[in-house]
Amino acid sequence: MTATVSRHDQPSIQSAKLGGFILLLCLVLAVAAALTAAPIVQRQLDDTQNMLSQVFPSDLYDNRISNEEYRLVINGQPVHFFLGRKQGQPSGIVLFADTTGYAGQIKMLLGINANGELTGVRITEHKETPGLGDLIDLAKSKWILGFNGKSLDNTSEKQWHVKKDGGEFDAFTGATITPRGVVKGVHEGLELFAAHKNELLHVSPEAKL
Repeated sequence: MTATVSRHDQPSIQSAKLGGFILLLCLVLAVAAALTAAPIVQRQLDDTQNMLSQVFPSDLYDNRISNEEYRLVINGQPVHFFLGRKQGQPSGIVLFADTTGYAGQIKMLLGINANGELTGVRITEHKETPGLGDLIDLAKSKWILGFNGKSLDNTSEKQWHVKKDGGEFDAFTGATITPRGVVKGVHEGLELFAAHKNELLHVSPEAKL
């Protein structure tokens, strides 16, 4: 005798098939996510390492600096940085900093060695005017390289300004506000490091992200 499916049972069968299909799809997606998660994380770490290496030369550290990410609260403000080590000793930091330009916030990375000297500065985000303020970006000009080797010891307080304000840093024609803001932000980053050097270089493991 051949079994027949009543009209009342058909919706239940269709629902069961749909449920099974959805379950199978979820399993496929879960497996795909598991297989791609590790490569994605590794690629992100590699990208971060490359970014850090641009401002903190590899001969200054032998640790995996991208794995040494910390956040402290100093004077009520969060301070976010990566710590470089060489032969187990702290050799400097890569500090996240920000300042205000003509069109808004400018985000930066500052490489600072243990002696308080800048090993590199890069702009990571800005909204400055194309062709004018965006010359702070290394892809547009080499202006940002002028900070290399600068410190509070070899550059006086008066010099930490653009030339238009009596300092030693070039300004851009028609866009003085942008470089003025960057110089100010870099200077403040060095001051922060100088005032809290021991706290930053010998940061507690509890502050690790």
